[in-house]
Amino acid sequence: MSLTFKKPKKTCNDRNCPFHGDLPVRGRVLEGYVVSAKMDKTVIVKRDYLHYVPKFMRYERRHSSIPSHNPPCIDAKEGDRVIIAECRPVSKTVSFVVVEKLEEK
Repeated sequence: MSLTFKKPKKTCNDRNCPFHGDLPVRGRVLEGYVVSAKMDKTVIVKRDYLHYVPKFMRYERRHSSIPSHNPPCIDAKEGDRVIIAECRPVSKTVSFVVVEKLEEK
């Protein structure tokens, strides 16, 4: 793993874990908070950001929901602030993995 993140205290035997498996992490690193953790080993991370509108010379608030793989060693729950990193596609919609939990709710 080329990017440096805090290694989780727990261990797991998940193939798609960037710390204990063989999932390479590369590309974008984003921050957001978990909106839904109902799926098995997958969470929905919501990102809020500002988008500039040149016509009105102002910013508008936007958001995006990114499905991310949630390894058992990190185990992010709803409301947690997390850092996600881009990886190879884990499934049809999942191309990000949770690499660090910043704060718990």
